[in-house]
Amino acid sequence: MIKRTHFALPIVMSAVLAAVPALAQDASTGEWDRDNHFNGAYIQAFGGISLLGENGSTFEFDTDRDGTYGETVSTTTGLNAFANGFCDGGANGRTRAEGCRNDRAGAEYGARIGVDKRMGNIVVGGLIEGVGNDSVERSTAFSTTESYRIDRGLEYAVSARARLGFTPGGGALFYGTGGVSYGKINHDFTTTNGANSFTENNDGKMVWGWQAGGGTEIMVTNNISFGLEYLYSRYRDNKYNVSAVAGTAPATQPFLLNGGGTNMRIQDKYMDTHGLRAAIGFRF
Repeated sequence: MIKRTHFALPIVMSAVLAAVPALAQDASTGEWDRDNHFNGAYIQAFGGISLLGENGSTFEFDTDRDGTYGETVSTTTGLNAFANGFCDGGANGRTRAEGCRNDRAGAEYGARIGVDKRMGNIVVGGLIEGVGNDSVERSTAFSTTESYRIDRGLEYAVSARARLGFTPGGGALFYGTGGVSYGKINHDFTTTNGANSFTENNDGKMVWGWQAGGGTEIMVTNNISFGLEYLYSRYRDNKYNVSAVAGTAPATQPFLLNGGGTNMRIQDKYMDTHGLRAAIGFRF
């Protein structure tokens, strides 16, 4: 089941309120210590939008549930039961003619702690980050009579990244970043088929991924910074599947012809997100 946890707004608001006195103090005194910018520990809160990559439109099937996918679900006459195809979106009804709704871009929000080491105009560092994500990726398969839909989304992730940047004399940092991420991907399965019985397997599992991106961070006082960042994330979502068994369906139903049941899953085993973020930070 896809769940959402909203924790970023209080963090961001608290960080903004904490920044106001520091902005006023540095502005009134005129103090500006560029030589020590981007050197040492910091915390940041961030928020933005998460866009989805081109993933997930096609299903694949394991008609005898032996773990081997790529098989064809056939009718009793040998025809492909899913000849009506697939859509890269969520079905609006039973048939393809009723259309599909698009993937949903959503908010991305979180906080991080990191350490930088400045060497002249070069900055190297590392960070640990927690993030929540509200985007939803949708995929649908259409049989000759029914629709089968899987939605998936990244509930949260914990990431560790390195970053390497350049600061032209302090005050501003331009950087690239990359590392590993460990996230929880949730799924929702819906269908117009009321005859078969369906079971979701391995939903909500933690999966590994990687990240890469870049951005800029601007010091607005000696301790407060604002930043903009782009981050690409890819997670390997290969554990989840849906089992279709008899229910009230007759033995001639296509899911049952090759061993009494069929497993199905999204063929693309990777979930990609593109995060566009704004951040506020405090440097110690």
